[in-house]
Amino acid sequence: MIVRDEAERLGRCLQSVATVADELIVVDTGSVDDTVAIAQSFGAKVFSTPWQNDFAIARNESLRHATGDWVLVLDADETLVADCLPRMQQAMQHDQTLVINLLRQEVGAVQSPYSLVSRLFRRHPAVTFARPYHATIDDAVAALRQQEPGWGIVDLPQVAILHDGYDPVAIARRDKLEKARTVMEGYWQAHPDDPYECSKLGALYVQMGEVERGIQLLQQGLKSPQLDAPVRYELHYHLGIAFSRLNQLEQAAQQYQAALQQPVLEPLKLGAYNNLGSLCKTAGDLSTARQLYEHCLAIDPNFAAGHYNLGTTLRAQGQITNAVTHYQEAIRLQPDHAEAHQNLGVALIKLGQVESGLASFGRAIALHSQSNPEQAERLRQGLKEMGFAI
Repeated sequence: MIVRDEAERLGRCLQSVATVADELIVVDTGSVDDTVAIAQSFGAKVFSTPWQNDFAIARNESLRHATGDWVLVLDADETLVADCLPRMQQAMQHDQTLVINLLRQEVGAVQSPYSLVSRLFRRHPAVTFARPYHATIDDAVAALRQQEPGWGIVDLPQVAILHDGYDPVAIARRDKLEKARTVMEGYWQAHPDDPYECSKLGALYVQMGEVERGIQLLQQGLKSPQLDAPVRYELHYHLGIAFSRLNQLEQAAQQYQAALQQPVLEPLKLGAYNNLGSLCKTAGDLSTARQLYEHCLAIDPNFAAGHYNLGTTLRAQGQITNAVTHYQEAIRLQPDHAEAHQNLGVALIKLGQVESGLASFGRAIALHSQSNPEQAERLRQGLKEMGFAI
């Protein structure tokens, strides 16, 4: 792993692999906190290298010090899921397996709660990292397999890594989006036809509000003659988000449907199923929306957004009691989900459970007050007009 100023999170990460890895290699890129001391307390071999604004360079420095037959790469905001270890070890037994792609859960992500990452691989001199921001071994692996086609790649469908780096406050504090943009644009200018980079940079533009520019880049990526299924999925998926931002809902639905046709693991499609369900709900097709949300929960019963969205759909269908069940489950999974508390309050009052409903509204107002004071005040005024006081 590579680190810088990760004293708050590093211990938890290293604890998750302390009894698993034969060696811990930590490359520090300029920490001024206790990162190095924490790494050393876990028995890690710690090396230092100057930061060159390139994640691939730093990751390759860490590879240079590894001596094991297999390499697992983690970041400080990630932890290894112990339950997946037997599946990982089993896959490593095959002599021709080069890479084991691991399913990573993006804890707190608004979109795409799962991703597939090439983080477990056989140590091989030809397998190195490329790309300065989204550093990956994928390019090197593709080149090696052209020369030595016997090497295989395995996708593990069980969650192996938990990633909690999607906290909005942390992202804002580190100015993460602007830094990503600068590095990614530099790489894209040198590789303008790279579909992977078109996908990542196009999605970033959409996220930053430059939707038209993002659409142009995402559509450019789809024109590439060398597209694998995961990248094609991402291109269509982010085009769906972009067209939704422009309120071009038919085009958005078409993109989500194209994304869902790609042969990738079902958990990776969760965002597309969920977003397509929302489009159907907006269009008044509650039956299809319900089916899509139910499919989301069949893939992942702990998908809080799926429970919330299914709750709103059931309420619109008049199934208030069932809606309450899913609102409550969304809150259990995500206690700070203000909209779930708010909608639960509405549903409970409709069922005549006024005291419980007002308690839910109180919690919703408290949560909205932290992030959206205007919405909190609107709720208070609405309740006051109905004769209730919070």
